[in-house]
Amino acid sequence: MPVRPPRLVVIGGGPGGNQAATAAARLGADVTIVERDVIGGAAHLWDCIPSKAMIATGNAMSFMHRSHGMGLGELTAAVDVDALKRRIADIEEHLNRSVVDLLTSQGVTIVRGTGRLLDAHTVAVDTGGAGNGDVHVEADMIVLSTGTRPRIPPWAKPDGDRILSTRQAYPPSAIPEHLIVVGSGVTGVEFVHMFRSFGSRVSLIVSRQQVLPDRDPEVAAALEEDFLRRGVTLLKGARAEAIEREGEGVAVKCDDGRVARGSHALLAIGSVPNSDGLGLEAAGVEVDERGFIPISDHCQSNVKHIYVAGDLSGKVPLSSVAAMQGRKIAEHAMGLHTRQHRHLDYDKAAQAIFTEPEIAEVGVHEAEAFALGRKIRVTKVPFAANAKALVNDDPRGFVKILSDPYTGVVLGGSIVGSHAAELISVVALAVTAGLRLGDLMDSLLVHPTLSESLADAAD
Repeated sequence: MPVRPPRLVVIGGGPGGNQAATAAARLGADVTIVERDVIGGAAHLWDCIPSKAMIATGNAMSFMHRSHGMGLGELTAAVDVDALKRRIADIEEHLNRSVVDLLTSQGVTIVRGTGRLLDAHTVAVDTGGAGNGDVHVEADMIVLSTGTRPRIPPWAKPDGDRILSTRQAYPPSAIPEHLIVVGSGVTGVEFVHMFRSFGSRVSLIVSRQQVLPDRDPEVAAALEEDFLRRGVTLLKGARAEAIEREGEGVAVKCDDGRVARGSHALLAIGSVPNSDGLGLEAAGVEVDERGFIPISDHCQSNVKHIYVAGDLSGKVPLSSVAAMQGRKIAEHAMGLHTRQHRHLDYDKAAQAIFTEPEIAEVGVHEAEAFALGRKIRVTKVPFAANAKALVNDDPRGFVKILSDPYTGVVLGGSIVGSHAAELISVVALAVTAGLRLGDLMDSLLVHPTLSESLADAAD
């Protein structure tokens, strides 16, 4: 008798879920993926792609504002909100179609609806059809990839009009006259850059003494300097505790008595996992105190055939990490890794912040290394010394590389400047592969390019 292929059911079609589905299908699994919104997940629908599309538009406007440095006359532009919405929708539709085509080409069954676990081997899907009831799918292995949603504190009530969550701002119905951003992490500073580029006045509530509190202080200082140069107001050491409507505007009240007033307020203060309503208890899956699902090196929950990918795992909340988790899950579930192998090293995940200038980091941070008493070598080169940066009339920022002082092995790096998110890939490769400074120095790079600063920093 023919052997039945293993059945894998994925709940959540984000980067982790669809990567697990396609990889497992290629390896011979019978795969079903359950998604209630857009295949591609929140990254395509609400978060990464819409925000980066808006940032790209803002960057184009920002370039026009400083075009005189390129020998051009004055250029002006205004945001067409309706055109921007169509642009975002077109990008989302194209990406969704590409992912769906890939899944179907691999024989993956797509079920539209909300999935939950009935037990450790059965997934029920609410398809929303009148009178149709739930669809039940039996599984040998299950992948949970339901992501997170914006955290809304009890003292704030987004109304989609003047008080916005991040998912109500892609884009808002009108460009704010004066936006108050609450939260100075990655998402918050990207919104500051985006709307300042659109011409909004922007105030940023910074609960600590620097923006990006978990990042290299020198990197944070470079971003703060650029924000101040562009007229952004920073309220440092202020923790928001209430947001109220005041006529056609808002007032954000802080715990130190300061009040920030503007036309709109935007909440960007973290996220919470979408683990409620998943039926985890019925399947015996454990969660931590925050609602995330702890995982093993193989991305397994405490129930070994139930895997977790993406933000729900509580690891580094990046689409790239989720996709890699999905691939590793498929390989392990299909028996490719029955023994120990090279696991995901989350400390070596490259990260980028799409402000202006861009920020990108990977591996060890300088301040973190010194705090731990770790000996490192730090080399730094400003883009002001780079020919291509001068040609582009954008010499802001620097390249910083951290290495082992004895072996020369590259341990990490930070880049602030134009195209930092692209340039960090070289440093990430060096960190992952254990390359040495000499390997970067001996690379014959194109001239003139920004990447030459990588070799210069390694010298």
